[in-house]
Amino acid sequence: MNRKQNVTIKGTKDGLTLHLDDVCSYEELKKELNQKLTESSRSSEDRLISVMVHTGNRYLSEAQEEEIKELIRQKKNLVVESVRSNVITKNEAEKLKQDNEILSIARIIRSGQVLEVPGDLLLIGDVNPGGTVKAGGNIFIMGALKGIAHAGINGNKEAVISASVMKPTQLRISDSLTRAPDDNVEEGKREMECAYIDEDNQITIDRLQVLMHIRPNLSKLQGGF
Repeated sequence: MNRKQNVTIKGTKDGLTLHLDDVCSYEELKKELNQKLTESSRSSEDRLISVMVHTGNRYLSEAQEEEIKELIRQKKNLVVESVRSNVITKNEAEKLKQDNEILSIARIIRSGQVLEVPGDLLLIGDVNPGGTVKAGGNIFIMGALKGIAHAGINGNKEAVISASVMKPTQLRISDSLTRAPDDNVEEGKREMECAYIDEDNQITIDRLQVLMHIRPNLSKLQGGF
């Protein structure tokens, strides 16, 4: 009967993929990994070989991950491209939750104040001139936007900004910027508007209704409000 393998090495067009068993002890894993890498190393190979490591449902601490990387690096021309796992830490899970939830806040953002959230923002109130709101995701304002709004602050170009009254001093989505829009609409006749990055990589302001066509995934959002 063959002994179960704790380390499986597969060659790909991009290099090597190492699948590490997630049940055996860490020390057993290290021992077998070292043995198999030593056996499979080729002295005639001059080029650098990229290595992808998959740990399955095993969580490696930072120290253990660095130890595995160092063990692989010692084998001649092997270079660790990434270490992947099916599990994440509690802190990583909490950050992921924050980045994907809608935070609902009822307040007025006054001049000099800055409100920043990691995910989507639903602001029930106004952003006065001189006030700033920032979000990692989308910004929805149930009130007047008369200050600065910056959505997708971490590079999300799909983010949108919407407001009941769209009269910003500045709009930013990801790294795109636009000045205040021309104000040709009477205050009493203004309808809710949205801003998004169009196909020409420019920020466009339009009626809120266009979002269901250009950002259909918005209708699938589930948040905490």
